[in-house]
Amino acid sequence: MGTRMILLNCRLGHLEDAQKHLTLATPQPDLLELHKLQTVEKHLGRCLDSRKVGDWKNVLRECDAAIAAGADSSALLFAARAEALLRLNQLDEADMAISSASKLDYSSSCTSDTKFCGFFANAYLYYAHAQVDIALGRFDHAVSSADKARIIDPRNVEVITMHNNVKAVARARSLGNELFKSGKFSEACMAYGEGLKHHPVNPVLHCNRAACRFKLGQWEKSIEDCNEALMIQPNYTKALLRRAASYGKMERWAESLKDYEVLRKELPGDTEVAEAYFHAQVALKSSRGEEVSNLKFGGEVEAVTGMEQFQMATSLPGVSVVHFMTSSNQQCGKISPFVNALCTKYPSVNFLKVDVNESPAVARAENVRTVPTFKIYKNAIRVKEMICPSQQLLEYSVRHYGT
Repeated sequence: MGTRMILLNCRLGHLEDAQKHLTLATPQPDLLELHKLQTVEKHLGRCLDSRKVGDWKNVLRECDAAIAAGADSSALLFAARAEALLRLNQLDEADMAISSASKLDYSSSCTSDTKFCGFFANAYLYYAHAQVDIALGRFDHAVSSADKARIIDPRNVEVITMHNNVKAVARARSLGNELFKSGKFSEACMAYGEGLKHHPVNPVLHCNRAACRFKLGQWEKSIEDCNEALMIQPNYTKALLRRAASYGKMERWAESLKDYEVLRKELPGDTEVAEAYFHAQVALKSSRGEEVSNLKFGGEVEAVTGMEQFQMATSLPGVSVVHFMTSSNQQCGKISPFVNALCTKYPSVNFLKVDVNESPAVARAENVRTVPTFKIYKNAIRVKEMICPSQQLLEYSVRHYGT
């Protein structure tokens, strides 16, 4: 029983309890179990020391080492890991870590007087959770966790500071949102700015202020706020959208298009993004003096009936996908509705179909002997050919060449 309790407390990260059971254990645990406990204790000690001096990379390293050494059910270590990742601006990873901590029962994880990093342990769990929530824009959850931490550990300076900051940021965001909805963009901008004084690395507040500045025609400042948000959270699609739109307002089409290209990969089915991407493409080509009159957005799959039409269609700027088919072929019949769906989903791509029985000259010129065959052209150059592809391969290829 003693050995089991030692191992259990080691996994939970309750090293003091593990040590107590160790002194009482009969018979004494074997050397392997003792070594495991000592290893966890060593890494935990280093983790706490690193946190005191703000060495977050080492906090993360030692947390991982302690978890790997045996403390794999310690909510406290996962919370410390989340805090370290947050300080290193790895928000998504921090969210996963705090989620792992949350799955471990807080109430049974620690006794009321257990200490961790100078906190009452349960207060630290809520402290870490509040910080992750506020960074990711979950303001109500952040306030709730901050309140719980304050109740559990009311005299802890770090808890008090965090609690005050979270409340101030949440108030600023709420006020800013109300002002924005009322069309008071300058006032909303100032409100979000007040929140940023309390939490300078909050990507949501930066992005919200960018929206205000966009509405005020302050394109450069809007871009600056988006840059700040994206530096903190690189995959923040709202910030990318606002920056792309601001670049567009300044007619910086190459930069706008670059952001829309990222967004097309992140949000492949978003028609608004696809349309904005298309218009940025057109604007960039137009600014370079290229022909844009033949470019079109969306529409149906275009039926090609002759060689001249085929050559003209596939020589257009951008991407064209040609479906060589026959109306009587069963496989063609099965995949045609999917092609129609892709045409809607990827409106900046030009979709064409050639019935090889009705247009044998086109089929011969393109050396098509089997249907369905798909050929993809990019800026008049054939870049891909597929014979009887799966739906997954077809969409992957459209997305790859079309975004």
